[in-house]
Amino acid sequence: MKDEPKYRRVLLKLSGEALMGGRSFGLDPETLERIATEVKSIHDIGIEVCLVVGGGNIFRGIQSAAHAIDRATGDYMGMLATVMNSLAIQGALEQVGVDTRVQSAIPMSTVSEPYIRRRAVRHLEKGRVVIFAAGTGNPFFTTDTAAALRASEMNCDALFKGTKVDGVYSDDPVANPAAERYETLTFTEALNQNLKIMDATAIALARENGIPILVFSIQSPGSIAEVAHGRGAFTLITE
Repeated sequence: MKDEPKYRRVLLKLSGEALMGGRSFGLDPETLERIATEVKSIHDIGIEVCLVVGGGNIFRGIQSAAHAIDRATGDYMGMLATVMNSLAIQGALEQVGVDTRVQSAIPMSTVSEPYIRRRAVRHLEKGRVVIFAAGTGNPFFTTDTAAALRASEMNCDALFKGTKVDGVYSDDPVANPAAERYETLTFTEALNQNLKIMDATAIALARENGIPILVFSIQSPGSIAEVAHGRGAFTLITE
């Protein structure tokens, strides 16, 4: 069929900053509601969806006042910020009628399930959206790496990376209007050109497991559904 989605199971990676809307930090309720509605739109057509969200909207402000904190401790603080964001997204999704589970890589049984791969797969098969919180549970790994890891473990067909711009550019398109936009890239090109779409560990992990990465603007209404159907503006990174 013409409108048949291209992917059966996807992982959506969002930065914490994507949840701020027009604010300088924290969470914007309207943005949360819009993202939840867009996730629902692909969930309702039968796509199994899981999410990983960063914590920059909460943790960036803490970092500026925490120079004395060592890297490992800082990373754990960032993981806790992702749990807060995950619970916020869970609340927004359930407000629009989507059954959701949060699984945390750091045990936090009062507010979430522990991360158990088989249980997460079962949730997806039952039509629930699963949000993976607390990154990989280890310091020195980013939430981009956590997204590539969970996408591999869940056997996802694609990793959707929602950003502020409509794809991957040769340079910052805001600072450099002449920056070139790429329609497609190979994993090797993305690594060799150091394009900073995701960290190198995440890209290498996606390459190793054959998971295409689609980079698009989360700020464009309807963009998640468009990308799920192979339409709209995005950069496809694949082998």
